[in-house]
Parts: sequence; C-alpha cells; structure tokens
Amino acid sequence: MRSRFRKRRHAEGEAELNITAFMNLMVVLVPFLLMMVVFSRITILELNLPKDGAASNQDEPALQLEVVLRKDRLELANHGALIQAIPNVDGRYDLAALSKALRQIKAGSPETTTATLLLEPQIKYDHLVGVMDTVRVVADNVGGETRKSELFPDISIGDAPVRAGGS
Repeated sequence: MRSRFRKRRHAEGEAELNITAFMNLMVVLVPFLLMMVVFSRITILELNLPKDGAASNQDEPALQLEVVLRKDRLELANHGALIQAIPNVDGRYDLAALSKALRQIKAGSPETTTATLLLEPQIKYDHLVGVMDTVRVVADNVGGETRKSELFPDISIGDAPVRAGGS
C-alpha cells in the first residue's frame, strides 16, 4: 500500500509548464516589431499634394516652380509657363543641368522654398528620387569641403499635364 500512495503524491507534485502559446506569440510579434523599426526609418521626406488651382491666394509668391518629368526630358515651368526644357543625355536625366538651372531660378527668387514635381506615367522611382534630391539641395565644394545649400525643400508631387501633341 505504501508504494501506491507515494506514486500518487509524486504525480501531483510535478506540473508541466505549457509555453506553446507564448512561443507562438513571440514568433509573430518579434518580426512585426522589427519590420516597424525599418519602416519608421524609411519615412524621411515629407511630401505634399499640389494645391488646388481654384483656391489661389493674393499672397501667392511670384514663383510657383514646377518640374515636369517626361520620358525624354525635364521641363521647368512657372505657373504652367515653360521656363526651360532639359533634354535627356544618353537616356538619363541631366541632373547637372537641372541643378544649374535651379540655382539661377533660386537666385532670382530666394524666398521661395516650394516646388512641385509632376510626373508622366511610367517614370521610374529611381529617377523621381534623383530629381527630388537635386531639387531639394545643391552640393558645393568650397576649399575642399562639401557644403549643402537648400534650393526648394518643400516638395509636392502630382501628375504631369498631357503634352500639347496629345501623347
């Protein structure tokens, strides 16, 4: 009889800890938190939608810069009127010529900080980022040091108007 009593007492003392539910939670939660850390670092540039043309104010600046990305060229415009067209060089946008033109425009209107990028359909994301970086800042070498100056840091994005030819 003693042996039966000992077995029962021994069986009641051992309890297994079931951590399966906790491990399932960790398997889902850890990758989710890691992904959110990556996404929070990607959102660096703040972009705006273009303002409605009907809601224009009297206090509007004289310059309303528009940079239109077309497949074969870049167009600089003020209030929709073409200032300069910069053709592609070797199938790529000429960012050096764009930077030079933007410097001249900024010199004529130093108080303006806004620009609108208008894209045709099928423009690659890499091209958009390159043009956006060129519009935002310019890098100058002064005495062996690279200094960055603001051009038009407040960027809005929209769809490009259809060309006059209809294409």
